[in-house]
This record gives sequence, C-alpha cells and structure tokens, in this order.
Amino acid sequence: MELFRKNFAEKQIRLLDHTNESSIFNKPNNALLSFALEDAITTAVGEESSPMTVRLWVHDKTLVLGIPDSRLSYLQKGVEEMQRHHYNVIIRNSGGLAVLLDKNVLNISFVLPNKDELSINEGYDLMYDFTKMLFKEEEAPILAYEIKGSYCPGDYDLSIDGKKFAGISQRRVRKGVSVQMYLDIAGKSYERAALVKKFYSLSKSEEDRSFIYPDVNPTVMASLSELLHQDFSVEQIIGRISNLLHSFSNRPLQSTLTERERELFFDRYKKMEKRNELIRSFYEK
Repeated sequence: MELFRKNFAEKQIRLLDHTNESSIFNKPNNALLSFALEDAITTAVGEESSPMTVRLWVHDKTLVLGIPDSRLSYLQKGVEEMQRHHYNVIIRNSGGLAVLLDKNVLNISFVLPNKDELSINEGYDLMYDFTKMLFKEEEAPILAYEIKGSYCPGDYDLSIDGKKFAGISQRRVRKGVSVQMYLDIAGKSYERAALVKKFYSLSKSEEDRSFIYPDVNPTVMASLSELLHQDFSVEQIIGRISNLLHSFSNRPLQSTLTERERELFFDRYKKMEKRNELIRSFYEK
C-alpha cells in the first residue's frame, strides 16, 4: 500500500473509462487504437501536459500478439484459425506474448510521469499492490510469480491457488511509463486458454527456437469469478476502481483527452497500422 500511496495519494488523477466508447478521435475503438492511444497518453503524461492517468479499456474477441509472436513460421495458419472463431488479431507495439481479450477481460493502465523515479520492479509492484487492495474485502490470497503453462507468462503473473487471472506489463515512452494489466474477471478462462494453445500449435514450427513460446496448459488459468466463487462483472470492478482512486485523491478525477494527446495519437496510430500490415494481408487473402 505504501508504494501506491506514494504515487497516488493527494495527487490529481484522471480516470479515463473507455470500456464502452465506440470510437475515439473518430477512429474505431479497437485494440489497435488502444495501443496507439496508450503511447500518446504516456508521452503527454511524461511531458506533464496531461495529469497522471488511470485508463480502463475492454475489447471483445481479440487476440493481441507480442512482437515475438509476429515472427512465428506459420503465423498465417494461426491467424486464420482465430478468424474462424470470429476473433480479431493485432500485433501490439511491445514485447511479451499473446493475450486473449473478450468482454469479460478488463484492461487497466496506470500512466505516470518521471519514469526514472519509478523502477521497473516498482512499476510491477504498484499494480500488484493495487490489485490486492481492490480485492481486500474478499481476503484473496493473491500471489505474484510466473505460472508455468499460462499464456504470456512472466514473473508478475497474478494468481490464486496456482491459477493465473491477470498479467502485468510495462511500456516506457520518453519520460512517461504505462503499467498495464489484463484482469480476467468472468467468462470461461479454460476456453480462452485453449484457443491460445490452438493458435500456437498451428503457428509454431520446429525452427521457431530463437524465442521460448509457451506450451499453454488451460487448467492453470481461471477468472476471478471462478476463483473467488462470486459473479463479478466488469462494471462492478470499474466501480471499485473508481471508489479506490477517490479514497486516495483529494482532487477531482478528470475524464477527458487533450488536444495534445489527439496530436500525438495520429502519428502513433499510423505506426500501429504499419506494424499490422502483415496481419491485414492475411485477412485480405
């Protein structure tokens, strides 16, 4: 809690809830837009032209690939399989590996200035502490360590009883830092993981040895609703997040994007489009 208090207490916090927006800056509010927008916001916050920001976002039926995934030998086969299941596929502008999103997965971003004052480990710990506070009343035994067999595994996989329900990543742009987490709230986690497993089984070849891709085991992943035996919803958790932020900040939570962020966004959006030309070519065939 001390790390969270240090970074958030009595500071102006802007809460951006983009979970139900159909478009932003006249572009469809999809995952491609989200990663471009995150970079724009992170740059603006780093410049201190925008306040410290907490952003919430949801994208239904989307497989988000990391840069290493884009190098898989038979990527087109994996993408075509996801298309058959009516999933969009994008390549994000950072490392890490594939993550499956749907309407029951809430993405949370903390965007802070002065990245040199927040170490990489502190960034992860900040989101970990926040998650424990968010579910304090359930007395949830949340741990942070790599869950073998999960998709997009890492040292800060969040789990209960050995089953992963969230993953944390970071992106540092100029002077800003964005700490991002996907939170698996409800739905069928086993089926999500089984789809990612199928994607890798079709996309990988024996020659793909330059990077360690996960051997996904769907039994090691679960939603918070499954783990805590409650019917959580995205809307309910958003309410908790808002209340928690209000309890730490004595200033209004502003909720609008700025003209500077609009300016930065379009450049980042073009870069995301360029990065995803390969995926788009699969859809056009």
